[in-house]
Amino acid sequence: MQAGPPESSMRQIILDTETTGLDPDQGHRIIEFAGLEMINRKLTGQHLHLYIHPERDIDPDAERVHGISLASLEGKPRFAQVAEQMADFMRDAELIIHNAPFDVKFLNAEFDRLGLPKINQLVAQVTDTLAMARDQFPGKRNSLDALCDRFDIDRSNRTLHGALIDCELLSEVYLWMTRGQESLVMDIDVDTGNAQGGDIQFERKPLLVKRASAEELAAHQAYLGELDKAVKGSCLWRTLENPPAGDAA
Repeated sequence: MQAGPPESSMRQIILDTETTGLDPDQGHRIIEFAGLEMINRKLTGQHLHLYIHPERDIDPDAERVHGISLASLEGKPRFAQVAEQMADFMRDAELIIHNAPFDVKFLNAEFDRLGLPKINQLVAQVTDTLAMARDQFPGKRNSLDALCDRFDIDRSNRTLHGALIDCELLSEVYLWMTRGQESLVMDIDVDTGNAQGGDIQFERKPLLVKRASAEELAAHQAYLGELDKAVKGSCLWRTLENPPAGDAA
């Protein structure tokens, strides 16, 4: 699975599932599927959100996480009734998934039951944002909640795990982690009418320079004076401010 940023012009699906338990090899099933379409780093408004009857019980631990009960799924379609719809929605796209091996394993198990292609045959590629986060922030917590907090993304509506809201949060996390050259001093204007990817124009904004006030300069000099006393001479900052003549260049 690819962990690096994709080509921005590729059709991408931010995807998440909720399940009856942790392991499809033990017969656990998908009960919620959500996918949000993104093109050129913008959500298009196209999405697929489905609740699915699993034809089995839901583990109590899993229900405590996502809050979906078997009773709430009465009357919902079985996976076989929506599998083709899911496959058509995902086909040839790049999937963006947090902890992708988990969701892909479940999707493959469901598709295998119906004789449908595996995910790696159906989609262009799979990007695991958990793997990306571990590369960018080694040794830190990289759950979706932790990443939302790190990037100051509002997750106040996420009281339980839910596939749709998790996709919405993940789309923001993904954009933060793949910002690249979209920095504070550039606006990127992409002409999406160009079929080859568009012309990219950069507009450089003037930098704001705020000079220290007289009071701030006096406080700075007083602090340097204290440093001079501590080292019984001129502190390093004095040397940097007034380098010897031979070092000026």
